[in-house]
Amino acid sequence: MADVESFTLDHTAVLAPYVRLIGSESGPRGDVISNFDLRLVQPNEGEIPTAGLHTIEHLLASLVRDRIDGLIDISPFGCRTGFHVIMWGEPDVASLVDAISDSLRAIAEDVQWDDVPGTDAYSCGNYRDHSLHSAREWSKAVLEKGISRDAFARVGV
Repeated sequence: MADVESFTLDHTAVLAPYVRLIGSESGPRGDVISNFDLRLVQPNEGEIPTAGLHTIEHLLASLVRDRIDGLIDISPFGCRTGFHVIMWGEPDVASLVDAISDSLRAIAEDVQWDDVPGTDAYSCGNYRDHSLHSAREWSKAVLEKGISRDAFARVGV
């Protein structure tokens, strides 16, 4: 089996919340994509309930695109402690942290239920599993700690 970087990461050594560049890859035509680890919860100490994580996912998919160019996808980790953030090019971590922090602030303070995309059977494969209340509470908790620009030290918070 191929080695997967995130399975070689020492999850006992990281200090969430943080954004960490996992790596960048160039395609056959020279296009570069970057994969980031957006860790919102300390691994093995907690996890975001699925309904809240699902709502955060739907909202970040839109809100982050409004704040930074080049977002390809934001996908939740199965462990429910954060997300992969896939972007075109090689954006700097600080810009991504700013876009994510501002998006979480919007979730915590501004977003109303009608603003949440993909909450019906037509646009979501599990539309009943959402919670704006949970998304707000987790967004507030992450913002209170601040999102570090380094996975192993609290930087820029």
